[in-house]
Amino acid sequence: MQNTKLLLTSFTFVGLLALAGCSFPGVYKIDIQQGNVVTQDMIDQLRPGMTRKQVRFIMGNPLLTDTFHADRWDYLYSLQPGGGERQQERISVIFNSNDQLVSLSGDFMPGVSRDEAILGKDSGTTVATPVENVEKPKPEKPVKPGSLLDQIQKDVDGVETVPVPTPQPLDTSPQ
Repeated sequence: MQNTKLLLTSFTFVGLLALAGCSFPGVYKIDIQQGNVVTQDMIDQLRPGMTRKQVRFIMGNPLLTDTFHADRWDYLYSLQPGGGERQQERISVIFNSNDQLVSLSGDFMPGVSRDEAILGKDSGTTVATPVENVEKPKPEKPVKPGSLLDQIQKDVDGVETVPVPTPQPLDTSPQ
């Protein structure tokens, strides 16, 4: 009887501990990332007329390629911080019939940083610095002839550019 009571108490205690561990507020929850990471720098590198290979080099393989819309690649990215709300970003890259980049659509736009849009950098607010705290640049002193700096400057000025040789294509004709 005593062993049964001890066994039942210990099982109850272990069960309550396991249950409390599942909903304990200090438990670490991992961030969940899915899809292609797309940055503003990647979008800024895209130019109209780029080929599919060039776009793939910059952006990576698309997450979705639709069989009904072969000229459109979709890049999706979602991030759910541990215990937080899920954030999702999307960009679609559209090509023409010659496999050249025509347009972009989605959450990113070329040349517009999302940080600037969020922080309102273009709002026209500027911070004025007091005139008395601004250091005036000191004029450069001329280099003494024969000094080490003079020798380095002469070496830099005397550098000749040499074109890089390009290899000739291999002859692939059967012999």
